[in-house]
Amino acid sequence: MNRHGWLPHPAGCLTPALRRWLTEPDSLTARCRRHCREFRIHPLKQARLPRLADEAAPGRLPVREVLLECDGVPVVFARSILSTPRGARLGRWFAGLGSRSLGSLLFAHPGFRREAIEYRRLLPGHPLHQRLCALSGRDWPDLWARRSRHHFGAASVLVCEVYLPALMDLSAVEGGVP
Repeated sequence: MNRHGWLPHPAGCLTPALRRWLTEPDSLTARCRRHCREFRIHPLKQARLPRLADEAAPGRLPVREVLLECDGVPVVFARSILSTPRGARLGRWFAGLGSRSLGSLLFAHPGFRREAIEYRRLLPGHPLHQRLCALSGRDWPDLWARRSRHHFGAASVLVCEVYLPALMDLSAVEGGVP
């Protein structure tokens, strides 16, 4: 385990469906699209914000927060932190995403290289857990997240995806096999 609680493998008591979603090696956006009739990216915030303690380098960095929705139901919260030289191509792409998926860029463009995925169970005291409870108006007991850094030349973006309980309903639609 690293000093911030992120693990190289998901650990603990996980359902097989949750483990399959967490360990998806490809685009989570593409996988969600396959499991619903209408997929949508709902932008929440895009601004220069202070980073969380377990994120990128100190300072105010470009941050984008979105909800991935399947058939109108939020299933994943994504927070992306850009760490790139000012004016770099990735910074311009990031700024212009709007309601488009960052994943569609990261997995479609051949110049991106992804680091290993890390996993974490977010307990109620974690800032991302608190953000999601405030957004949803619900008090989740715990949530699972994964994150990875994607590099494009000297630029990079750290993408953290938090799995909401409704994501498991997508598995049920497919007979329990996501």
